[in-house]
Amino acid sequence: MIMHPVLKDTAGLGTVLWLIGYLASMVLYFTPLSGTMGWILTAVFTPFTLLVTWWWFVKRERHSLHYFAGVGIAWMVIAVVLDYLFIVRLFNATTYYAPDVFLYYTLVFLIPVGVGWYLNRAGPVAQPG
Repeated sequence: MIMHPVLKDTAGLGTVLWLIGYLASMVLYFTPLSGTMGWILTAVFTPFTLLVTWWWFVKRERHSLHYFAGVGIAWMVIAVVLDYLFIVRLFNATTYYAPDVFLYYTLVFLIPVGVGWYLNRAGPVAQPG
């Protein structure tokens, strides 16, 4: 079964990127760096996510900035829900929500929007239909 491109862009890629960061956080949790792991993950995975997002969309047809905003919203919702389920609830992490987490949620939204804005400057936007 072939997944619809919108689902790949939102639920597919958003979940894969979240899972990569989640697995990295599980590794960092068991190191002396666990106290600053949120900032470390932000510093490492922001460029990684930016590059993956650019690679994912650069060779495809152009979409509107509205489309990329939808992708960003979907990724942010995925991150919030999965963080809540698999970090806050699973590990009873009542002090999880700190400035680094809110920065992460902001970046998760802004990265696809920024990539979409940049790509749209380089070429025409695809027409619906």
